[in-house]
Amino acid sequence: MDGTTPILEVRYLDQSRRSEWDAFVDSCPAATFFHRSGWKDVIERSFGHKCYYLFTESQGIIRGVLPLVYVNSRLFGRALVSNGFCVYGGPVALDDGARKVLDSEALRLAEQLNVDHLEYRLSAPMHEDWARNSDLYAIFRKDMDPDPEKNLQAIPRKQRAMVRKGIKLGLQGEVEETVDRFYALYAESVRNLGTPVFSRKFFRNLKEVFGSDCEVLTIAHEGQPIAGVMSFMFRDEVLPYYGGGAAAARGLAGNDFMYWEVMRRACEQGLRVFDFGRSKRGTGAFAFKKHWGFEAEPLHYEYKLVRGREIPQVNPTNPKYRQMVSMWRRLPLPLANILGPLISRDLA
Repeated sequence: MDGTTPILEVRYLDQSRRSEWDAFVDSCPAATFFHRSGWKDVIERSFGHKCYYLFTESQGIIRGVLPLVYVNSRLFGRALVSNGFCVYGGPVALDDGARKVLDSEALRLAEQLNVDHLEYRLSAPMHEDWARNSDLYAIFRKDMDPDPEKNLQAIPRKQRAMVRKGIKLGLQGEVEETVDRFYALYAESVRNLGTPVFSRKFFRNLKEVFGSDCEVLTIAHEGQPIAGVMSFMFRDEVLPYYGGGAAAARGLAGNDFMYWEVMRRACEQGLRVFDFGRSKRGTGAFAFKKHWGFEAEPLHYEYKLVRGREIPQVNPTNPKYRQMVSMWRRLPLPLANILGPLISRDLA
């Protein structure tokens, strides 16, 4: 041994290194479910976007990974996003040297693709010299007790009463093998929020690619589905990620019961962290999660501007899109389900 530092090389993920990539993600404390290699398949098959999944290695051992999605949209411009359609992203590595190598290659790729910006979604700031927005989204995470009853008692009183209402009304949770009943509920819910829905194909691909780590739960009242949620499992965490309910769910506390049922089931399966995902500040979803006793933590969006001159503001709270949101809420559901996937594919 001559004591020199091993050379770090950057590679682009192909099928032959998938198992090594995912083994690294499983073992790296900073990695998340959204760093898993399966997202490359899901995004490319569902939306047609080119994905560049970078990793750095030394002497054949992976030392860092960075998933990137290239979005080229006539409506919203060009971007390189880590990770597109996901809460978390950015480079995760065993040391600063490996992270900097990934950063360098991402910047080179951003210049080559002539994007407006390179975007990382981070739970902690990473670049002091990049543009940053830490005020748009918050994330909500909380440890669960091994005893489900203690978790129920930890929910603030008013919210706990809503959960108990659902229990008294006899709501039942049913794990689904397909996404069909869930999708109908989800599509109605996002239309009512004024948001274009993702395609059914996207959710089918998620279920197919991630298998048992992607669970679909439907809540039924007297045999009729009223709410549904798709959750991801990662290490000791459960992440209820896509959820929605029919109009009847509100009066039956269907959404309240649904998230409790996810928590209860996860706890009984030995999972210990409930990740409620991201919500925009000032929205009903943000307030709902606060009512569960979760503390908001900032989600840091960092941007390296390439062609762009300002941070993008492609979100429903932007006044620029207020009229479109209002219009979308009034669309007939069948029409919204046809048009929605054509727009949402670029809302990475």
